[in-house]
Amino acid sequence: MNTIRMYAILVKASVRSRMQYKFNFWFSSLLAFVINTMEFLLVALLLYRFGSIKGWSLHEIGYLYAVITLSKAIYRTLANDVHHLEKYLVTGDLDQLLLRPVPILLALMSQNFRIMMGEYIQGGVVLVWAISVLMASGQLTWWVVPQTAAVILTGAVILFSIGFGTATCGFWLTRLSELQNLTEDAAHFSVKYPLELYPKWLQGILLTIVPVGVANYLPSLYVLRDEYGAWLLAGTAGFAIFFLWLMMKFWMFGLSRYQSTGS
Repeated sequence: MNTIRMYAILVKASVRSRMQYKFNFWFSSLLAFVINTMEFLLVALLLYRFGSIKGWSLHEIGYLYAVITLSKAIYRTLANDVHHLEKYLVTGDLDQLLLRPVPILLALMSQNFRIMMGEYIQGGVVLVWAISVLMASGQLTWWVVPQTAAVILTGAVILFSIGFGTATCGFWLTRLSELQNLTEDAAHFSVKYPLELYPKWLQGILLTIVPVGVANYLPSLYVLRDEYGAWLLAGTAGFAIFFLWLMMKFWMFGLSRYQSTGS
């Protein structure tokens, strides 16, 4: 409880600092909303013309898109600067965090707290639209609401773990932007669409080496199509917990190898 209280205090201070520039906050939120909306509309127009892709309808793909968007928004809200660890390593600012009387990860997660309002609104609108249409067609029932909430939260843990593990590689690589382009940006974009669109080798990478497909695609097979059984949701949650634990161990190992800018 002390850790949670400390995190809340640090986040409050970070939000207060960020909200000193209210126009920048609202403008960036609006810009994010517009960009994400245009991205989805381009895909929606293509699907509207052809009806479906590999057996996936527009509304099912909208569900996949919204789930990964909201999971990513939660991850980047709660741990934005984990993604930006490179700047702390390059500038030596990580040394300052190490001197604080709080756990280093907690201090890093509370830096530059970012409320991704545009992504929440856009992802939420697409999700409500997709679920409403699928429920009206009889494909889904009200059970989809708690199931989807669980999938989004589990997905956020998985995405955080992937970003966390990628950031940890910075203790050896220092420069991370190219690696993050692969493990986060490109991977997140890929699973906004069904994995059936990709060759088997790429599907394997997105489910194992960079398991971003486990965040939305696998649980959606059960939620949307009732495939494999409810154990798939439980298995996804169990994997998320294990993966987070594994990345925490990796982080501690990497931190023990860190050489500060003054050493």
